[in-house]
Amino acid sequence: MPPIAQPLNDDELDRLEEFLFSDAVSEESLDLIGIHGLFCALSISPEPVPEAEWLALLLDGEPQWKSDAERTEIAGLLRQWYQSIGSDLYSDEEIDLPCDTTLELDEEDKEAGIAPLTLWAEAFMEGVFLHEELWFSAEREEQVAELLLPIMVASDLFEEDDFKQMRRDKRLCEEMVKQIPDLLVDLYLVFHSPEK
Repeated sequence: MPPIAQPLNDDELDRLEEFLFSDAVSEESLDLIGIHGLFCALSISPEPVPEAEWLALLLDGEPQWKSDAERTEIAGLLRQWYQSIGSDLYSDEEIDLPCDTTLELDEEDKEAGIAPLTLWAEAFMEGVFLHEELWFSAEREEQVAELLLPIMVASDLFEEDDFKQMRRDKRLCEEMVKQIPDLLVDLYLVFHSPEK
């Protein structure tokens, strides 16, 4: 059973966001939406990923910490957030995504040129790629591929014609991505159900 952890409150999320957008962190680090996507994948993953590895991935290397206290504070907030997502999945609670389940761009998104859900899904898939061979092991490859399909489509990381066609079919695409919150618990159970 994962450790019970409270979700981060608004002040804690603001502190994390402030740090992520500071000069101490690489511009390639994940934002809050991306971190949530990565943590969902890591919580579902059939194999635990060491904290040092996921910290380096989401922060894109080692930040320029002001002090050991800052490192402890930020790592503690990230750890708590990760554990709270794991607790929710363990309890069969639907995960609230930090963005709308749509690939439509609003005015703010048009500036960035990418839907927040796509950023979330990209980061989720980064978490999958860390242990891709375990996610898609022979005995569960078909089931996992089916459950992951909406996230894979949302991520826009795959160049195969099938994926491009699905992305072009806006109605189909929107129907698929709306299923993502429900699919997370189903994916979790593939790897962590009691009979496993």
